[in-house]
Amino acid sequence: MHTQDFLLEIGMEEIPARFLNPALEQLKELAANLLRENRLSFGEIKTYGTPRRLALYVHNLAGVQESLIQEVKGPAVKVAFNPAGEPTRAALGFAKSQGVDVSQLVVKNLGPVEYVFAVKRQEGRPATEVLAELCPSLIAGLHFPKPMRWGALEVRFARPIRWLVALYGDQVIDFSYAGLRSGRITCGHRFLSQGPLEIPHAGKYFEVMERGRVVVDIDRRRQMIWNQVQELAARVGGQVETDEELLTEVTNLVEYPVALCGSFDESFLQLPGEVLVTPMREHQRYFPVRDSEGKLLPRFIAISNGNEEHLDTVRAGNEKVLRARLADAAFFWKDDLATPLADRVEALKKVVWQESLGTVYDKVERLIGLSRYLARAFAADEKETEQVLRAAYLAKADLVTSMVYEFPELQGVMGREYALASGEDPVVARAIYEHYLPRFSGDELPVTTPGRILSLADKMDTLVGCFAIGIEPTGSQDPYGLRRQALGVCHVCLEEELILSLRGLIEQAYEQYRGRVELKLRREQVISHLMDFFAQRLKGIFADRGLSYDTVEAVLAAGFDDLTGAWQRAQAVEIFRDEPHFEAVLTAFTRAHNLSRKHGSTTVDPAALVHPAEIVLYQKLKEVQEEVARNLAARDYRGALAAMASLRPGVDQFFDAVMVMVDDERIRNNRLSLLKGVATLALGVADLSKLVAAPGDKLYT
Repeated sequence: MHTQDFLLEIGMEEIPARFLNPALEQLKELAANLLRENRLSFGEIKTYGTPRRLALYVHNLAGVQESLIQEVKGPAVKVAFNPAGEPTRAALGFAKSQGVDVSQLVVKNLGPVEYVFAVKRQEGRPATEVLAELCPSLIAGLHFPKPMRWGALEVRFARPIRWLVALYGDQVIDFSYAGLRSGRITCGHRFLSQGPLEIPHAGKYFEVMERGRVVVDIDRRRQMIWNQVQELAARVGGQVETDEELLTEVTNLVEYPVALCGSFDESFLQLPGEVLVTPMREHQRYFPVRDSEGKLLPRFIAISNGNEEHLDTVRAGNEKVLRARLADAAFFWKDDLATPLADRVEALKKVVWQESLGTVYDKVERLIGLSRYLARAFAADEKETEQVLRAAYLAKADLVTSMVYEFPELQGVMGREYALASGEDPVVARAIYEHYLPRFSGDELPVTTPGRILSLADKMDTLVGCFAIGIEPTGSQDPYGLRRQALGVCHVCLEEELILSLRGLIEQAYEQYRGRVELKLRREQVISHLMDFFAQRLKGIFADRGLSYDTVEAVLAAGFDDLTGAWQRAQAVEIFRDEPHFEAVLTAFTRAHNLSRKHGSTTVDPAALVHPAEIVLYQKLKEVQEEVARNLAARDYRGALAAMASLRPGVDQFFDAVMVMVDDERIRNNRLSLLKGVATLALGVADLSKLVAAPGDKLYT
C-alpha cells in the first residue's frame, strides 16, 4: 500500500509553558482516534512542540482509506422470492433502495430463517481529501485551561494562531481555519531565523526547523538544556540538583536553548538557603548552583532563548534582575527580624482565613485545641506536648511577615527561620516548617512528633471547616486544595504507621468549630461526607501501591477508621490470596455469606443444634472467634486470616451434610445464625464477599 508521512504544524503566539505537554498529548490521541474512525491506517504518531508551535507527525499514513463493505439486511427469502424463484416486488424494491441489482442480493441464514442481503462496497477516498476535512476538527478538538479569542473570530485557542502547515508527503493539504489557509510555509525562531521557511516535503520538516534555529523535539531540547547546565556548573566547581519540574518548564519556554552562568554577591549567602532559591527558581526560572556538600554557591544558570551572541549582555541583565530580588529579600529578612515571631501572632486577628470560618487567629486557636487532642492520642510526653502547643501557637505567624507577603512559597520555611532567630526551641521551629508537609505528591514528610501532630491538625481543620460549610471539590475545581490535604493526612499516617481514629479526629476538629462559627452541616453529615472523601483517596493510594481493586474494596468495606490498620489488613489479604487454599476458603465463606445475607442475627442456640456437623462447626467457630479476636487485638491480620481459614473443613462438612432451609423455623434460623457467624468472622480484616476468585483479575486504572 502506498504511504507517505503526514505533517500538521499549528503556529501561534507564545503559549504558557504549562499548556504545551497536555496539548501535545491531546493532539496525539485525537489524531489517532480520527484516523482510525476514518479508516486511514498509519504507523507511529509523534508530536513535537515549542512555545510557538504544535506539530503532529504521522509516519506511513495510507494514501487511501480502507474500503468499507456494508451488508444491509432485507426481507426474508420466502417474501423476496416466489415459489418459482423469481424476485417479488419486495426484493425489487429493496434492491432499488440499496442501489444494487436484484441479481446481486445474497442469501444468509439468521437462525432458522433465511434473509436476503445487499452487499455494498464503498471504495476508500484519497487520504488528501480526508485529511482536508479532518484537520479543522483536529485543531478545534484541542482544549486549554484558559482559551482566548482574537479579532472578530469565534475560534478559541490557547493563543492566536498565526500560520498552518499541512503536508502529505510533498503535497499540501488544503484547508482553512481561524481565517488562515494551510500551506507549506512555516516560521523559524522569532529572532534568529531570517524570514519565512518553506517545507518542500513532510520528511524535511526537522531539517528546515534546524535551519530556522528551532529544536522542535522536546526530549532533545530538554537534554540539550540539562547537558549545558551540568557543563556550566562543573566549570565553576559546582553542581545542579535534578529538578524535573523546573527543567520541564524551561524546556517549554524556549525554541533554541543556550545556557549561561551568572553570579551574585556572596554577601547574600548569609540569607537562609530557601530565600535565595525561591526567587531564583520560582520567579526567574534559574538553576541554583551548589558545591559538593550541597551548599549554595554565588552562581546561577539561566536558559536563554537565543544564541551565544551578546551573551554577556544577557548575563548582565539576568544578574541585575536577580540582584534586585535578592536585595529585596535581604531587606525583608532584616526588617522581619526586628519583631520576634511570637509578637506577630496578635496580627493574625486581622487576616481572614475563610470568610465563613473566621480569621487565621481563629484557626490558630483551633489548632491548639486539636493538637492537644492528638498529643494525647499519640501518647506524647510532657515535653513533646509543650513543643507542639507552642508550635501550633506560632504556626501561622510568618504569614504577616514581609518576606512571606512577597514570597508566599516561603510560608513555613520563614516560620522556622524566624522562630530560630527568636530563640524558640529548634523542635518547635522544625514543627512550624513540617506542618505544611507534604505539599505535593512525593514531597518530604514530617519527621518530628510535634511536626506530625501539627500537620494532621492543620489539614483536618481545613477539611472539616470547608466540608461543614458546604465547600467540597467538584471536578477539577478544588480552590482550597482539599484533595491534597486529605492525601497529606493519609500519607503522614501511612508512612509513619501512626495509629489514629480518623472518625475521632474529624469529630474533634468539628468540636473546635462548634459555637464559634455557623456551620451548614451537622457533625454526622460532615463525618459521612469526609469518610467517603477519604475512601476515594485511599483507593488511589492503595492502587498506586499495587493492590488489586477488589482487595481494596474488601478492606475498605470492612472499615478504615484506622488508616494504618487498613493498609496492614490490605497487605495481609494480598498475601492470603497467594495461599494454595485461598479459592476453596473463599468459596466456603461465600456460600455462608450468600445464604445468610438477609439474616440479621449471629446468636446461636446450642440446644437447637441437632446434626453432628453443625455441632462440630459451632464448637470450631467459637474457638476460631476467640483466636481471631486475639489476632486482631495484636494487629496480626495474617494470623486472623489463617485462623479463619482453619474453619473451612467444618464449613464444607456442614454444607455436605446439613440442609439449612428446613421447615422447622427454629432450626432453620439457628443454622442461618451459625452461617452468619461464619460469614462475618473475617470482617475485622476484610469483607470477603467483595473478592473475586483469582488475585489481580482486575486492577484500578
